[in-house]
Amino acid sequence: MQSFSLGNHWRRWLRGWQQVDWLLFVLPTLLMAFASVQIASTQINLEQTAYGWNHLILGLLGLAVALGLARFRYEHLLEWQWVIYGVVNAALLAVIFIGTSGLGAQRWISLFGFHVQPSEFAKVGLIITLAAMLSAPNASTLGGVLRALAVAAVPWSLVFVQPDLGTSLVFGAITIGMLYWANVNPGWLVLMISPVVAAIVYHFSLPIWLVWSVGMGIVAWVSLPWRLLSTVLATAVNLVSGKLGEVFWGLLKDYQKDRLTLFLDPDLDPLGGGYHLIQSRIAIGAGKLFGRGLHQGTQTQLSFIPEQHTDFIFSAIGEEWGFLGAIAVLLIFWLIFLRLVIIAQNAKDNFGSLLAVGVLSMVFFQVIVNISMTIGLAPVTGIPLPWISYGRSAMLSNFIALGIVESVANYRHRLRFKDP
Repeated sequence: MQSFSLGNHWRRWLRGWQQVDWLLFVLPTLLMAFASVQIASTQINLEQTAYGWNHLILGLLGLAVALGLARFRYEHLLEWQWVIYGVVNAALLAVIFIGTSGLGAQRWISLFGFHVQPSEFAKVGLIITLAAMLSAPNASTLGGVLRALAVAAVPWSLVFVQPDLGTSLVFGAITIGMLYWANVNPGWLVLMISPVVAAIVYHFSLPIWLVWSVGMGIVAWVSLPWRLLSTVLATAVNLVSGKLGEVFWGLLKDYQKDRLTLFLDPDLDPLGGGYHLIQSRIAIGAGKLFGRGLHQGTQTQLSFIPEQHTDFIFSAIGEEWGFLGAIAVLLIFWLIFLRLVIIAQNAKDNFGSLLAVGVLSMVFFQVIVNISMTIGLAPVTGIPLPWISYGRSAMLSNFIALGIVESVANYRHRLRFKDP
């Protein structure tokens, strides 16, 4: 009788995870465990080999947090959206005054001997706040879009001045992805990013810049109210953006300028700004089909690749596991994206659906940019590879985001048992 009662107790306790997407838990955990082995392989002394164990231990802690969040009803986040938004922005503001500097930027706060990067947690905070705002009935109106942009602009600005260009780009990707899912007019989204495109095109071709500016005026005529005024403003903004691009270019640090330009031809500065990319491409190419084997990569074991346990971890994977290993990692990420899309489609409300899409936008953008920069298809931006790159704050924030999405999956239907 006692055994039967104990069995019922366990069944009731396990019901808290009855509807979760277990595959979505397993896939990031596999990446994290694999990465701990790979990170250990990139280190060449006893002190650094602890990075692999640290990555695994922190990953397991993050997994435990995600499991706990999966039992927590995500709808309660609506009550705390502005508190969360205020806390993450306060933390970002604190970085400016009491932050710790490293690698030419001030991004960390020292707490109890640990360096915490608030910008990583601010990504999740922004997703929660935007999901709450965009789930409102009038979210897809022009006024709703402007309010959402104003909310996103605060953490974006605080991160940009650190300076952390990579993370600020992630904030932009999150905002664009969630606005699209909220059924915002696609023309408005194009107009939002058009000044950035105009600033880039201006430096390469003046005729294309002029054509682009006129084209954005046409998009404004079709998609915005007050057609004449909107057309003039959209055209003018894109024309001015070309010149403003030069001003903002002057505000960037020298190493940021190198990262944005040298990926096109890293041989222009092979011992300076182009060194990362050259060594990364050599490592990935040396891996060929099957890889050189764990602890056998020459570029990896001789530490030719800077930051090979963080931003350039994919280079080490390509060298030691080859093309097949790299494709396996990409396949796992593709499955994660697929599960996130399915959860977003099956969520019981707009808030839950937007939470899933926000996390999808965050992870997708980071994966694409990180892998692209290691093979020379994108500038070096310092964006980590989710669940694989070494980093305590990034690991915890990614698992927190995962736990929130799992809560959306877990409570996609009204369950018949009592809430935990």
